[in-house]
Amino acid sequence: MTKRITAKHKIDRRLGLNLWGRVKSPFNRRQSRPGQHGTRGRKLSDFGIHLMAKQKLKGYYANLSERQFRRFFEEAQRRKGDTSENLIGLLERRLDTVVYRAKFVPTMFAARQFVNHGHVQVNGRRVNIGSYLVNDNDVITVREKSQQLTSVLGSVESQERDVPEYLEINHKTMTCKYLRAPKMVDVPYPVQMEPNLVVEYYSQ
Repeated sequence: MTKRITAKHKIDRRLGLNLWGRVKSPFNRRQSRPGQHGTRGRKLSDFGIHLMAKQKLKGYYANLSERQFRRFFEEAQRRKGDTSENLIGLLERRLDTVVYRAKFVPTMFAARQFVNHGHVQVNGRRVNIGSYLVNDNDVITVREKSQQLTSVLGSVESQERDVPEYLEINHKTMTCKYLRAPKMVDVPYPVQMEPNLVVEYYSQ
């Protein structure tokens, strides 16, 4: 098991939930914090509740760095409308997120690596930056040489999750059309997300 995978599993246990809804999550077997003497968490203060909401949302998107996540929040705050909805919309526009939602890969972490290794095209142009923000009606395609990878085929056939309605998918051609930015209620999170608390966290 790689260090990256080990860290990913620790995120579930540290937050005290199965963040990605994975069947193989160690949290399903051991609901305690990481470490030899892991224990259940104590009652959180108001600050702790806000911090947990931020860590949960940040962790879900392949455990973004604090700098990356803060940059998304600041952009969401700059835009017109509800900041929490804007934040979710921006995070769901990330190319690695779209690749994951389209079921081209099994996990968020795999999506970032898949994009970084050059397996994805946007409107026919190769893009290898996971944080690239797609636009409405952009077409995301798995490169022809990558379409028969075992991980891709296995993910497409998986019944663990469904493709959300704001994407138009053709798994025969391995293409995905990004129709629109989703609202919070459209995003298929396996756990409850509270972006409003994230906004309050950064406003303190």
